[in-house]
Amino acid sequence: MTSDFDAKSWMDQFQKLWNPMGIPVPGIGQPTIDPKELEKKINELKVVESWLKTNTGMVDMTIKTLEMQKAALESMHAAAASKKKPGKTSK
Repeated sequence: MTSDFDAKSWMDQFQKLWNPMGIPVPGIGQPTIDPKELEKKINELKVVESWLKTNTGMVDMTIKTLEMQKAALESMHAAAASKKKPGKTSK
């Protein structure tokens, strides 16, 4: 029993196993050797990195703002509760 299972067939099988949806994944099995294409990909990833850092900073700032609001509300509730303690009369 002979089979014509060459490198292309092996790569097709590997691609189906690794990526069953068939979405092309550059660089798997066939590395990119064009420097211009690599530079383009590097620049694209730097833009994505910058965007993610900006969004991370905004999320961090939002969290800190909410923590400050929470602390202020807790302080106001504590101050209001201390004024309403029994035994003290308010005028």
